[in-house]
Amino acid sequence: MNQTELVTLKRDVEAAVVPVGTKVTLQSGEQAQITQSLGSSITVIVNGNMFRIDGKNADALGLEIPASPSPTNTDSPASTPEELEQQIWDSMRTCYDPEIPVNIVDLGLIYDCAIKPVGKGANQVDVKMTLTAPGCGMGPALQQDVQNNLLSIPGVQEANVELVWDPPWNQSMMSEAAKLQLGFY
Repeated sequence: MNQTELVTLKRDVEAAVVPVGTKVTLQSGEQAQITQSLGSSITVIVNGNMFRIDGKNADALGLEIPASPSPTNTDSPASTPEELEQQIWDSMRTCYDPEIPVNIVDLGLIYDCAIKPVGKGANQVDVKMTLTAPGCGMGPALQQDVQNNLLSIPGVQEANVELVWDPPWNQSMMSEAAKLQLGFY
């Protein structure tokens, strides 16, 4: 959901400066403008600076803490490799760049996704992803979001998410829906 709601911080909260990723503490009582609340994070502007707040800290903004990502809507493992692959892609579609209201799959940031069985009903998922800009400090946070979401899928025992820079990302890698949503048509 995109928002431009103004709220007062209810308590001190850890945040990451966008786009550098530096951790800071926003103080209770400060005014924050919510600009984006998608996936498992919230993007706010405080005193003219943009910050990313983890969804587990939504209460600091007076919001309900979102449930853990469950893109599969099931607690049982996929019955086919194709179903598992769909769950994995759906899971990655719940991860968002804090500055862009489009999921990382539709942005074209996922370059490769490989699934390898590692035991009965257990799989390893290896993902290669990039960022819209190589110097973006939010890379580790997005990388962790993807890994956490993948590990929440029944049947995924291990998830490795690697940031890569070749080929360099460009706007032509976005899905048609993303281009339309961002007004590139």
